[in-house]
Amino acid sequence: MRDATELGASLYLPATRLDLLEVVRGERLSEVRSVIFCTEDSVRLKDLPFAIENLRAPIRALTSASHQMRFIRVRNPEVMRKVLALPGIERLDGFVLPKVTRSALSEYLKLLRGTGHLIMPTLETKEVFDEREMIALRRVMDKDGVRERVLSLRIGGNDLLSIIGMRRPRGRTLYETSLGQVIARLVTTFKPSGFNLSAPVFEYLNDIETLQREVEEDLAHGLIGKTAIHPDQVPLIHACYRVHASDLEMASHILRDDAPAVFRMYDSMCEPATHRNWARNLCKSASCFGLQQGADANSLAA
Repeated sequence: MRDATELGASLYLPATRLDLLEVVRGERLSEVRSVIFCTEDSVRLKDLPFAIENLRAPIRALTSASHQMRFIRVRNPEVMRKVLALPGIERLDGFVLPKVTRSALSEYLKLLRGTGHLIMPTLETKEVFDEREMIALRRVMDKDGVRERVLSLRIGGNDLLSIIGMRRPRGRTLYETSLGQVIARLVTTFKPSGFNLSAPVFEYLNDIETLQREVEEDLAHGLIGKTAIHPDQVPLIHACYRVHASDLEMASHILRDDAPAVFRMYDSMCEPATHRNWARNLCKSASCFGLQQGADANSLAA
C-alpha cells in the first residue's frame, strides 16, 4: 500500500504537453517522486479533447516498476469516464479530484467501482470555509471502501484565495494570509481521523527564501507533500523534508520496545506515549528523503 509520504513534491504537468511520454519512460524528471497530469485549470476548454488524446501514449507506456507515482487530475466526471477507457489505465496510480464536495465525490466514486485506483480529493471550493461541510465530507470519506482509496487530501490554495478575491502577496507564505487559519482548521478536522493533507502550490519561481519558509510552515502544520509547478521547486522542497539526525535518533529511541516512559535526549523530553506517532512519521520521512546535511548529521554518523 502506498504511503502519502512517498509523494514528496508532486509536479503538475498540463496534459497538453508534448513530452509526457518521456516523463513516463523516466527519460526526464528522474528526481520527481510523483507527477500529476492535469486536464483541469491548466488546460483551456477548447484544448481538452487534445489533452485527453495526448494521454493515450503515456498511459499505455506506464509500468508498475517505476519509482514515480502517476496521477491524472481530471476536469470532471465526464473526463474521468473518458480517461478510464484508455488502454493501460489500470497501471495508473490514481486520480486527483478537483473541487471536491460531497455530491461531486459521490459521482467520482461511482465511476471508480471495480478499479483499484487511489484518489486525492482537492479541497478548493467555498464549502472549505464551512466547518460543518468539512465534517460531513470527512464522514463520507471515512466509510469502508472509500477511506482505502484516499491517499491524501490536497489543499487548493489559489482557488481558495480566489473565492475571497485575493492572490498571495509576494514574499508572504500562505500562513501569513487569511488562509493560515483555514489550513489549521482543515488539519484538525481531517488528520485526527487519519487523513493526510498535502500543501498548496507556491507560484513565485524566483523567491526561494519564501518557498523554504512556507515548506517549514507546511511541516509545522502537519502537511506532508506539496504541489510543485516547476521541476526546479522539487529538490528545494525535498531538501526541506530531510530529517535532522538528532531527531531521527530521538525517534528511534522512542520507538524501542524497551524505551523508558519518559527520558531526556538532546535536551528534549521524550515521552513515547505522546511522541510515538511523530516518531513513526519522522522515520518515514527519513526513509524517503534522507538526513539534513551539516554538523547535526555528521556528528551522528561519527
